Amino acid sequence: MSKIPHKANPDELFDVVDLDDRVIGQSPRREVHARKLLHRAIHVLIHDPNGHLFLQRRSMGKDSFPGCWDSSCSGHVDAGEDYVKAARRELGEELGWHDTGLPLRPLLKLHASPETGYEFIQIYLMGPCSGPFDLHPEEITEGRWIVPNELDILINEYPDHVAGALRLLWSQHRAAILAAIG
Repeated sequence: MSKIPHKANPDELFDVVDLDDRVIGQSPRREVHARKLLHRAIHVLIHDPNGHLFLQRRSMGKDSFPGCWDSSCSGHVDAGEDYVKAARRELGEELGWHDTGLPLRPLLKLHASPETGYEFIQIYLMGPCSGPFDLHPEEITEGRWIVPNELDILINEYPDHVAGALRLLWSQHRAAILAAIG
């Protein structure tokens, strides 16, 4: 039985935040995106013991960057949720990863801007970890491990195949990410 491509719930509630990332209210997804209200998201970069990064290819049903390569795991922070809880939830939903024994290490936080889709994005590192992952087919069409130089090539030669937030965080923070995964 085939599944219908994942469509985001337009009534899903997000916290709306101010320029200092303080919650000032809540609004449905459709309103947050239509009015370009500041809100929150997470990205998790998973690396294996050899320094490879796990990337996911977003499903074609996604409302932004469908079919593009993205961070290992990414998603919005739901209303009333904090960044860490959202990251753990998304790891479970997208990758079937429920092991909380492996810590999420905060790496950096991107300030909300047009380039981030008006999202404050908290980026975490997880690893070393080799999986296995159980990819949710409504969220992710495929996943693969790559060496950092492959991501450089992908972004430079095929930028429209890479989600905007991953292009931004990789171009601005590649050195910090590589130093952190050692």
